[in-house]
Amino acid sequence: MFAFFLRRVLSSVPVLIIVALIVFFMLRLAPGDPAAAIVGNSGTADDIARVRAALGLDASLAVQFFQWLGQLAQGNLGESYFMRISVADLIAQRIEPTISLAALTLVATVLIAVPLGVLAAWRHGGWLDRSLMGMSVMGFSIPAFVLGYVLIWLFALHWQLLPVQGYSRLANGVGPWLRHLILPSIALSVIYVALIARVTRAAVAEAMTEDYIRTARAKGVSEVRVLIRHGLANAAVPIVTVIGIGIALLIGGVVVTETVFAIPGLGQLTVDAVLSRDFPLIQGIILFFSLIYVFINLLVDLSYLLLDPRIRY
Repeated sequence: MFAFFLRRVLSSVPVLIIVALIVFFMLRLAPGDPAAAIVGNSGTADDIARVRAALGLDASLAVQFFQWLGQLAQGNLGESYFMRISVADLIAQRIEPTISLAALTLVATVLIAVPLGVLAAWRHGGWLDRSLMGMSVMGFSIPAFVLGYVLIWLFALHWQLLPVQGYSRLANGVGPWLRHLILPSIALSVIYVALIARVTRAAVAEAMTEDYIRTARAKGVSEVRVLIRHGLANAAVPIVTVIGIGIALLIGGVVVTETVFAIPGLGQLTVDAVLSRDFPLIQGIILFFSLIYVFINLLVDLSYLLLDPRIRY
């Protein structure tokens, strides 16, 4: 098991290096100049050249890249061009809303989608199964930002039950924290509920056709135990896999959702950094998200050892 873990960790290093390489050169080759944005419309060519020299943007791309890698090797993500604060500090200031929104969305999605998928597989071809398929299509068809605005109008403006926008830190109380996250979590979780429920239904329905299911029923095992202990347990690997894949979509959805609901998290910070062409901040946030996704994939791979003894052996 340790060798498996070590191989997965070592294989993640080239992935992060490739991500860093792609992000670095995409930003530098895209139109726009951070120095021009800093000096503003009233700046002269000499002002822009002076700012470029101060930021190190006048060096070649290769020199800039290796300087950045040297900083990363020391655990330094650089300093924001506009805020003049270290990127690590900015991420630390904005991480709580993003982690809260992502975690609440993920927990709610799993608690809703997996039971729905199991029930749909149990009543394969019934009204619940057909309803789930219809809701899945609808969930895939509605963009998160459109659903977000509909929820704001209905629950915040029309009924005035929940806050329109913003975020309340967990230190201020669980109640305000949860009230500010309910609407964005619903808007963000719809597509993931549809995805995970469909995969769960397909995986459990296939497992329920196996010989061990008929054997368990012939032994008089209760239907609930057959469904959960034999059906769901043997379908766990593809379900866990799609949950891990969905986290990548979740990271992308957080950016849009935080913008719609004015949540001061990493998603909103990413949008601001892109608009201002703050290279160090964009690079640091993307690397941070990439590191989280690699870590989640590592946990998913390790979960296979627990869910399927054949992989362990």
